Amino acid sequence: MSDLVAAAIIAEIGVDMSVFCTAARLAAWAGVCPANHESAGKRKKAGVRRGNTYLKTILIEAANAAGHTNGTYFKDKLIRLQARRGRNRALMALAHKLLIAVFHILANKVPYRELGADYLDTIKPIRTAQTLVRRLQRLGYKVQLERAA
Repeated sequence: MSDLVAAAIIAEIGVDMSVFCTAARLAAWAGVCPANHESAGKRKKAGVRRGNTYLKTILIEAANAAGHTNGTYFKDKLIRLQARRGRNRALMALAHKLLIAVFHILANKVPYRELGADYLDTIKPIRTAQTLVRRLQRLGYKVQLERAA
């Protein structure tokens, strides 16, 4: 994030995170948390929550910029979300992730640590391999996996 975005976020939320208690409360106050509209077992269409419009705008712009930065966790996450949910919903989800990260950085007083673009693949390597095999099989290839020595 640029210094201007960081200054704008701090100007809106402050540096004392004990006011919000949890990251979920901060996300709800900002209006970037996912909404849950369900009645009689049917999920209803949920729009964007109301919240701090200035902070929400800053976070979405920061998410858009983070999505264009090569070799980062946030770009990889945006690509994966965008494939399933579309560009706008993926940006809102990434803005939520950014705000959660900001909360933990300010609450724990620790520096930001980049996870890297391959972080999501290394969490569950067996599931990643199975997904890639299924994709190749859908394309008409016969795949047999063998672990490298």
